[in-house]
Amino acid sequence: MIVVMKPGVTQAQIDHMVAQVESLGMKAHVIVGTERTVIAAVGSKRDGTKESLESGPGVAEVVPISAPYKVASREVKPETTVVTAGQLRIGSAQIAVIAGPCSVENEQQILSTARGVKAAGATGLRGGAFKPRTSPYSFQGLKEEGLKMLAAARDETGLAVVTEVVSPEDVDMVAKYADILQIGARNMQNYRLLEAVGGSDRAVLLKRGASATIDELLLAAEYVLDRGNPHVALCERGIRTFENHTRFTLPLATVPYLHQKTHLPVVIDPSHGTGHAYLVADMCAAAIAAGADGLMVEVHPDPPHALSDGAQSLNFDQFAAMMARCVKVAAAVDRRL
Repeated sequence: MIVVMKPGVTQAQIDHMVAQVESLGMKAHVIVGTERTVIAAVGSKRDGTKESLESGPGVAEVVPISAPYKVASREVKPETTVVTAGQLRIGSAQIAVIAGPCSVENEQQILSTARGVKAAGATGLRGGAFKPRTSPYSFQGLKEEGLKMLAAARDETGLAVVTEVVSPEDVDMVAKYADILQIGARNMQNYRLLEAVGGSDRAVLLKRGASATIDELLLAAEYVLDRGNPHVALCERGIRTFENHTRFTLPLATVPYLHQKTHLPVVIDPSHGTGHAYLVADMCAAAIAAGADGLMVEVHPDPPHALSDGAQSLNFDQFAAMMARCVKVAAAVDRRL
Protein backbone atom coordinates (compact mmCIF):
# COMPACT_ATOMS: atom_id res chain seq x y z
CA MET A 1 0.00 0.00 0.00
CA ILE A 2 1.00 3.64 -0.39
CA VAL A 3 1.14 6.09 2.48
CA VAL A 4 0.63 9.48 0.84
CA MET A 5 2.03 12.29 2.96
CA LYS A 6 0.52 15.78 3.15
CA PRO A 7 2.18 18.76 1.42
CA GLY A 8 4.76 20.35 3.70
CA VAL A 9 5.38 17.14 5.61
CA THR A 10 8.42 17.25 7.92
CA GLN A 11 11.31 14.81 7.98
CA ALA A 12 10.38 13.86 11.53
CA GLN A 13 6.88 12.88 10.36
CA ILE A 14 8.33 10.83 7.50
CA ASP A 15 10.73 9.07 9.88
CA HIS A 16 7.87 8.36 12.27
CA MET A 17 5.80 6.75 9.53
CA VAL A 18 8.74 4.70 8.26
CA ALA A 19 9.16 3.32 11.78
CA GLN A 20 5.41 2.66 11.97
CA VAL A 21 5.42 0.74 8.68
CA GLU A 22 8.40 -1.35 9.78
CA SER A 23 6.81 -2.04 13.18
CA LEU A 24 3.95 -3.67 11.26
CA GLY A 25 6.37 -6.10 9.60
CA MET A 26 6.57 -4.36 6.22
CA LYS A 27 9.43 -2.72 4.35
CA ALA A 28 9.23 1.05 3.85
CA HIS A 29 10.41 2.79 0.66
CA VAL A 30 10.37 6.58 0.82
CA ILE A 31 9.83 8.12 -2.62
CA VAL A 32 10.12 11.89 -2.90
CA GLY A 33 8.40 13.25 -6.01
CA THR A 34 8.00 16.74 -7.38
CA GLU A 35 4.42 16.96 -6.13
CA ARG A 36 4.23 14.57 -3.19
CA THR A 37 6.17 12.32 -0.86
CA VAL A 38 4.93 8.76 -0.47
CA ILE A 39 6.01 5.76 1.55
CA ALA A 40 5.52 2.45 -0.20
CA ALA A 41 4.71 -0.15 2.46
CA VAL A 42 5.64 -3.51 0.94
CA GLY A 43 4.95 -6.88 2.48
CA SER A 44 2.14 -8.86 4.08
CA LYS A 45 -0.29 -6.58 5.85
CA ARG A 46 -2.18 -7.40 9.01
CA ASP A 47 -5.80 -6.64 9.81
CA GLY A 48 -6.17 -3.00 10.68
CA THR A 49 -2.93 -1.95 8.97
CA LYS A 50 -4.60 0.66 6.74
CA GLU A 51 -6.44 2.25 9.66
CA SER A 52 -3.30 2.26 11.82
CA LEU A 53 -1.27 4.06 9.15
CA GLU A 54 -4.03 6.54 8.25
CA SER A 55 -3.93 7.99 11.77
CA GLY A 56 -0.22 8.82 11.56
CA PRO A 57 1.10 12.41 11.69
CA GLY A 58 1.38 14.08 8.29
CA VAL A 59 -0.55 11.33 6.46
CA ALA A 60 -2.98 12.44 3.74
CA GLU A 61 -4.29 9.00 2.75
CA VAL A 62 -3.39 5.34 2.52
CA VAL A 63 -4.24 3.57 -0.74
CA PRO A 64 -3.60 0.02 -1.99
CA ILE A 65 -1.17 -0.71 -4.82
CA SER A 66 -3.01 -2.79 -7.41
CA ALA A 67 0.03 -3.82 -9.48
CA PRO A 68 2.04 -6.92 -8.48
CA TYR A 69 5.19 -4.79 -8.75
CA LYS A 70 4.97 -2.26 -5.94
CA VAL A 71 7.90 0.19 -5.94
CA ALA A 72 8.14 0.21 -9.76
CA SER A 73 4.48 1.12 -10.20
CA ARG A 74 3.45 4.55 -11.46
CA GLU A 75 0.79 4.46 -8.74
CA VAL A 76 3.62 5.04 -6.29
CA LYS A 77 5.48 7.69 -8.31
CA PRO A 78 3.51 9.47 -11.05
CA GLU A 79 6.48 11.26 -12.62
CA THR A 80 9.17 9.43 -14.60
CA THR A 81 12.38 8.61 -12.76
CA VAL A 82 15.49 10.17 -14.27
CA VAL A 83 18.52 7.87 -14.05
CA THR A 84 21.71 9.93 -14.04
CA ALA A 85 25.31 8.79 -14.48
CA GLY A 86 27.79 11.52 -15.35
CA GLN A 87 26.68 13.20 -18.58
CA LEU A 88 24.12 10.47 -19.22
CA ARG A 89 20.49 11.15 -18.22
CA ILE A 90 17.80 8.57 -18.97
CA GLY A 91 14.23 9.75 -18.56
CA SER A 92 14.61 13.48 -19.18
CA ALA A 93 13.61 15.58 -22.21
CA GLN A 94 17.00 14.68 -23.69
CA ILE A 95 17.03 11.19 -25.20
CA ALA A 96 20.02 9.23 -23.94
CA VAL A 97 22.21 7.56 -26.57
CA ILE A 98 24.49 4.75 -25.44
CA ALA A 99 26.77 3.47 -28.19
CA GLY A 100 29.79 1.23 -28.58
CA PRO A 101 30.91 -2.26 -29.51
CA CYS A 102 29.35 -5.50 -28.41
CA SER A 103 32.64 -6.42 -26.75
CA VAL A 104 35.84 -4.63 -25.82
CA GLU A 105 38.55 -6.16 -28.02
CA ASN A 106 41.59 -3.95 -27.41
CA GLU A 107 42.49 -0.46 -26.22
CA GLN A 108 42.71 1.09 -29.67
CA GLN A 109 39.29 -0.27 -30.66
CA ILE A 110 37.43 1.04 -27.61
CA LEU A 111 39.20 4.42 -27.58
CA SER A 112 38.54 5.08 -31.26
CA THR A 113 34.90 4.04 -30.82
CA ALA A 114 34.46 6.29 -27.80
CA ARG A 115 35.87 9.25 -29.74
CA GLY A 116 33.67 8.49 -32.76
CA VAL A 117 30.37 8.12 -30.91
CA LYS A 118 31.13 11.12 -28.69
CA ALA A 119 31.72 13.29 -31.78
CA ALA A 120 28.34 12.20 -33.17
CA GLY A 121 26.47 13.08 -29.97
CA ALA A 122 26.38 9.98 -27.76
CA THR A 123 26.45 10.48 -23.99
CA GLY A 124 27.10 6.88 -22.97
CA LEU A 125 29.63 4.23 -24.00
CA ARG A 126 28.63 0.58 -24.09
CA GLY A 127 31.05 -2.30 -24.34
CA GLY A 128 31.14 -5.82 -22.97
CA ALA A 129 34.05 -6.87 -20.77
CA PHE A 130 32.21 -10.00 -19.60
CA LYS A 131 30.37 -11.66 -22.49
CA PRO A 132 27.94 -14.52 -21.75
CA ARG A 133 27.75 -16.35 -25.08
CA THR A 134 25.58 -19.17 -26.33
CA SER A 135 28.64 -21.20 -27.32
CA PRO A 136 31.45 -21.81 -24.79
CA TYR A 137 33.90 -21.50 -27.70
CA SER A 138 32.90 -17.92 -28.58
CA PHE A 139 34.88 -14.91 -27.38
CA GLN A 140 34.00 -14.38 -23.71
CA GLY A 141 35.46 -10.91 -23.19
CA LEU A 142 38.61 -9.43 -21.66
CA LYS A 143 37.06 -9.23 -18.17
CA GLU A 144 38.88 -6.82 -15.82
CA GLU A 145 41.34 -5.71 -18.49
CA GLY A 146 38.37 -4.74 -20.64
CA LEU A 147 36.88 -2.79 -17.74
CA LYS A 148 40.12 -0.85 -17.37
CA MET A 149 40.00 0.04 -21.07
CA LEU A 150 36.41 1.26 -20.73
CA ALA A 151 37.39 3.43 -17.76
CA ALA A 152 40.29 4.90 -19.76
CA ALA A 153 37.89 5.74 -22.59
CA ARG A 154 35.58 7.46 -20.11
CA ASP A 155 38.50 9.45 -18.68
CA GLU A 156 39.34 10.75 -22.14
CA THR A 157 35.85 11.42 -23.51
CA GLY A 158 33.60 11.94 -20.49
CA LEU A 159 31.16 9.28 -21.71
CA ALA A 160 29.39 7.29 -18.99
CA VAL A 161 30.35 3.61 -19.13
CA VAL A 162 27.57 1.00 -19.41
CA THR A 163 28.75 -2.59 -19.18
CA GLU A 164 27.31 -5.96 -18.23
CA VAL A 165 27.83 -7.75 -14.94
CA VAL A 166 27.11 -11.48 -15.07
CA SER A 167 27.53 -12.77 -11.52
CA PRO A 168 26.90 -11.49 -7.99
CA GLU A 169 30.54 -11.87 -6.97
CA ASP A 170 31.63 -9.54 -9.80
CA VAL A 171 29.33 -6.63 -8.89
CA ASP A 172 31.84 -4.75 -6.73
CA MET A 173 34.63 -5.15 -9.27
CA VAL A 174 32.51 -4.00 -12.22
CA ALA A 175 31.09 -1.11 -10.18
CA LYS A 176 34.65 0.11 -9.57
CA TYR A 177 35.00 0.85 -13.30
CA ALA A 178 31.44 1.29 -14.65
CA ASP A 179 28.82 4.00 -14.22
CA ILE A 180 25.82 1.81 -15.07
CA LEU A 181 25.59 -1.93 -14.44
CA GLN A 182 23.82 -3.76 -17.23
CA ILE A 183 21.82 -6.90 -16.51
CA GLY A 184 21.66 -8.82 -19.77
CA ALA A 185 18.64 -10.64 -21.16
CA ARG A 186 20.00 -14.03 -20.08
CA ASN A 187 20.23 -12.82 -16.47
CA MET A 188 16.95 -10.91 -16.18
CA GLN A 189 15.64 -13.51 -13.72
CA ASN A 190 18.93 -14.21 -11.96
CA TYR A 191 17.49 -13.10 -8.65
CA ARG A 192 20.74 -13.28 -6.66
CA LEU A 193 22.36 -11.00 -9.24
CA LEU A 194 19.40 -8.60 -9.14
CA GLU A 195 19.68 -8.43 -5.36
CA ALA A 196 23.41 -7.83 -5.59
CA VAL A 197 23.08 -4.84 -7.96
CA GLY A 198 20.19 -3.65 -5.79
CA GLY A 199 22.71 -3.23 -3.01
CA SER A 200 25.09 -1.23 -5.23
CA ASP A 201 25.25 2.54 -5.54
CA ARG A 202 25.56 2.24 -9.32
CA ALA A 203 22.60 2.72 -11.66
CA VAL A 204 21.20 -0.39 -13.35
CA LEU A 205 20.09 -1.01 -16.93
CA LEU A 206 17.82 -4.06 -16.90
CA LYS A 207 17.27 -5.82 -20.22
CA ARG A 208 14.12 -7.78 -20.93
CA GLY A 209 14.58 -11.52 -21.31
CA ALA A 210 13.96 -12.97 -24.76
CA SER A 211 10.87 -14.84 -23.55
CA ALA A 212 9.86 -12.64 -20.61
CA THR A 213 6.52 -10.91 -20.20
CA ILE A 214 6.29 -7.24 -19.23
CA ASP A 215 5.12 -8.17 -15.73
CA GLU A 216 8.15 -10.46 -15.35
CA LEU A 217 10.44 -7.61 -16.44
CA LEU A 218 8.86 -5.23 -13.92
CA LEU A 219 9.02 -7.80 -11.14
CA ALA A 220 12.71 -8.31 -11.94
CA ALA A 221 13.17 -4.54 -11.58
CA GLU A 222 11.32 -4.79 -8.27
CA TYR A 223 14.10 -7.02 -6.90
CA VAL A 224 16.59 -4.20 -7.51
CA LEU A 225 14.31 -1.49 -6.15
CA ASP A 226 13.37 -3.54 -3.11
CA ARG A 227 17.03 -3.75 -2.09
CA GLY A 228 17.19 0.04 -2.00
CA ASN A 229 18.61 1.01 -5.41
CA PRO A 230 16.13 3.43 -7.08
CA HIS A 231 18.31 4.09 -10.14
CA VAL A 232 16.86 1.57 -12.60
CA ALA A 233 16.20 1.91 -16.34
CA LEU A 234 14.45 -0.78 -18.40
CA CYS A 235 15.65 -1.94 -21.81
CA GLU A 236 13.56 -3.56 -24.53
CA ARG A 237 15.93 -5.58 -26.73
CA GLY A 238 13.45 -7.75 -28.58
CA ILE A 239 11.68 -11.02 -27.83
CA ARG A 240 11.72 -14.44 -29.43
CA THR A 241 8.80 -15.18 -31.77
CA PHE A 242 8.20 -17.47 -34.74
CA GLU A 243 9.55 -14.80 -37.11
CA ASN A 244 13.05 -15.36 -38.49
CA HIS A 245 13.61 -12.34 -40.75
CA THR A 246 15.18 -10.55 -37.78
CA ARG A 247 17.28 -11.84 -34.90
CA PHE A 248 14.43 -11.05 -32.48
CA THR A 249 11.11 -9.23 -32.76
CA LEU A 250 11.34 -5.65 -31.46
CA PRO A 251 7.91 -4.64 -30.05
CA LEU A 252 7.89 -0.85 -29.83
CA ALA A 253 4.44 -0.90 -28.23
CA THR A 254 6.42 -1.83 -25.13
CA VAL A 255 7.46 1.82 -24.76
CA PRO A 256 4.06 3.52 -24.29
CA TYR A 257 2.77 0.51 -22.38
CA LEU A 258 5.61 0.68 -19.86
CA HIS A 259 5.17 4.44 -19.56
CA GLN A 260 1.59 3.76 -18.47
CA LYS A 261 2.60 1.15 -15.90
CA THR A 262 5.89 2.30 -14.41
CA HIS A 263 7.89 5.42 -13.60
CA LEU A 264 11.12 3.73 -14.70
CA PRO A 265 12.58 5.08 -17.98
CA VAL A 266 12.67 2.91 -21.09
CA VAL A 267 15.62 2.31 -23.42
CA ILE A 268 15.39 0.57 -26.81
CA ASP A 269 18.16 -1.65 -28.18
CA PRO A 270 17.52 -1.96 -31.95
CA SER A 271 20.84 -3.71 -32.59
CA HIS A 272 19.85 -6.90 -30.75
CA GLY A 273 16.19 -6.32 -31.58
CA THR A 274 16.82 -6.66 -35.32
CA GLY A 275 20.26 -8.25 -35.73
CA HIS A 276 20.83 -6.31 -38.96
CA ALA A 277 22.77 -3.05 -39.20
CA TYR A 278 20.64 -1.81 -42.10
CA LEU A 279 17.51 -1.86 -39.89
CA VAL A 280 19.00 -0.08 -36.88
CA ALA A 281 18.58 3.56 -37.99
CA ASP A 282 14.93 3.05 -38.94
CA MET A 283 14.14 1.41 -35.61
CA CYS A 284 15.97 4.15 -33.69
CA ALA A 285 13.81 6.76 -35.39
CA ALA A 286 10.68 4.72 -34.70
CA ALA A 287 11.66 4.22 -31.06
CA ILE A 288 12.02 7.96 -30.54
CA ALA A 289 8.63 8.54 -32.16
CA ALA A 290 7.15 5.93 -29.80
CA GLY A 291 8.50 7.83 -26.78
CA ALA A 292 11.69 5.96 -25.86
CA ASP A 293 13.85 7.64 -23.21
CA GLY A 294 17.07 6.22 -24.61
CA LEU A 295 18.74 4.23 -27.38
CA MET A 296 21.43 1.58 -27.06
CA VAL A 297 23.27 1.00 -30.33
CA GLU A 298 26.19 -1.22 -31.27
CA VAL A 299 28.96 0.68 -33.07
CA HIS A 300 32.32 -0.73 -34.18
CA PRO A 301 35.21 0.81 -36.17
CA ASP A 302 35.30 -2.26 -38.45
CA PRO A 303 32.06 -4.29 -38.17
CA PRO A 304 33.02 -7.05 -40.66
CA HIS A 305 35.96 -7.97 -38.41
CA ALA A 306 34.24 -7.57 -35.02
CA LEU A 307 34.77 -10.46 -32.60
CA SER A 308 31.04 -10.48 -31.82
CA ASP A 309 27.81 -9.14 -33.37
CA GLY A 310 29.44 -7.45 -36.36
CA ALA A 311 26.34 -7.96 -38.54
CA GLN A 312 24.25 -5.68 -36.31
CA SER A 313 26.93 -3.05 -35.64
CA LEU A 314 27.09 0.36 -37.33
CA ASN A 315 30.34 1.94 -38.45
CA PHE A 316 31.12 5.53 -37.50
CA ASP A 317 29.65 7.10 -40.65
CA GLN A 318 26.44 5.09 -40.31
CA PHE A 319 26.12 6.07 -36.66
CA ALA A 320 26.64 9.76 -37.42
CA ALA A 321 23.98 9.61 -40.16
CA MET A 322 21.60 7.84 -37.79
CA MET A 323 22.12 10.52 -35.15
CA ALA A 324 21.48 13.33 -37.62
CA ARG A 325 18.21 11.70 -38.63
CA CYS A 326 17.16 11.06 -35.03
CA VAL A 327 17.75 14.69 -34.09
CA LYS A 328 14.98 15.63 -36.53
CA VAL A 329 12.59 12.97 -35.24
CA ALA A 330 13.25 13.98 -31.63
CA ALA A 331 12.46 17.61 -32.40
CA ALA A 332 9.15 16.56 -33.95
CA VAL A 333 8.06 14.96 -30.64
CA ASP A 334 9.40 17.77 -28.43
CA ARG A 335 12.52 15.88 -27.35
CA ARG A 336 16.19 16.35 -28.09
CA LEU A 337 19.36 14.30 -28.45
